[in-house]
Amino acid sequence: MKKVNKNSGFKLPKNYLENFNDSLLDKISSQEEIKIPNKEGFTVPKDYFDTLHKNISDKLEDTPTKVIPLKSYKKYYYSAIAAAAIILLFVGINLNKTTNYSIEDIANSDIDAYIEYTDLNFSSYEIAEVVPVDNLDITDILDAGINEENIIDYLEDDLDSFNELNLDSYDY
Repeated sequence: MKKVNKNSGFKLPKNYLENFNDSLLDKISSQEEIKIPNKEGFTVPKDYFDTLHKNISDKLEDTPTKVIPLKSYKKYYYSAIAAAAIILLFVGINLNKTTNYSIEDIANSDIDAYIEYTDLNFSSYEIAEVVPVDNLDITDILDAGINEENIIDYLEDDLDSFNELNLDSYDY
């Protein structure tokens, strides 16, 4: 990077400004051609500056100034109106749509999956109260063909101890 030269290149003679006023006045007094008048060249009427402000304001007309806004708000108004129209249109379209769902609309597989994977915390006694027993025959249960492997799998999964199988210990 280039170094900046701090010296301007101009120099004043030594003690030049110390006696500047005296030397200027000596030169002016020695020259007779240049005469500075002792009296001011312009005169101002009496109380001119006291009434100047009033005279100027009387001459000026009070016209309202036209203000041009720097920021136009029209685009904001149009966007707000467009948003309101879209919302109104959306609400109007969806207001007429009423959908009635019924149990027939749900697939049986969805109901089975819900019951199977949701922990309903019903005991076998509570389920027995809800299931209609009037139309059941013992032959319906026996004809279902429960095989031995399913019974063993059920007992292994759901039975904590074999003491629960001992029905004699329970008092009914």
